Amino acid sequence: MSLFKKLFGASGESSNDDKDNDYNPFQADSSIPIDERFTSNFKKNGGKFLYCENINEVRDQFENILEENDWFESEVLCFDSKLYSFLDENKLTYNAPAQPKFFFATCENLIAEEGSVLFSSKQIKQNKPNELPVNIIIFATTSQIIEGTSDGLREIKKKYEKDYPTNITTIKYFEKAKEEDFLHYGSSAKNLYLLLLEDL
Repeated sequence: MSLFKKLFGASGESSNDDKDNDYNPFQADSSIPIDERFTSNFKKNGGKFLYCENINEVRDQFENILEENDWFESEVLCFDSKLYSFLDENKLTYNAPAQPKFFFATCENLIAEEGSVLFSSKQIKQNKPNELPVNIIIFATTSQIIEGTSDGLREIKKKYEKDYPTNITTIKYFEKAKEEDFLHYGSSAKNLYLLLLEDL
């Protein structure tokens, strides 16, 4: 019941409608599927999203990104040995790169409520986001999409029972803000591509 009705008395209709009309801006809209919410927020943040149905499509899209940016035969920062085959196929150097054109990695999770990517030291070692190259390509799966950052922290705790990672951080801004406000303070915008593989 609204404050005005409490103060001035309710008209004949008692309202269960009030409960339906209450809007909480901090509550996620559960009517929109979580994957749609993530992609919408991710794109709003300036991220480039590429949906892939199988691993061959991931490889094709990866090559398309390299072609679009002229990154063939360049240096790449990559700490994940599971991704080296993508780099080897395209003659990309990843052993101690001096001037990497981009960072290629997996992630811990994709956060739907803010359209961000959650990393830990397992992907980025001890680097801060502003120490990573401006260009980033992330390989993730649809099962990694979760609601919020707190869910991501729970997932990390569950996944790494003993060898708990450090340097847990998110990257949220994928293009330079036209007008920087306090929300953008200290964040570095990244040119981020997401190769999202359907695995559900």
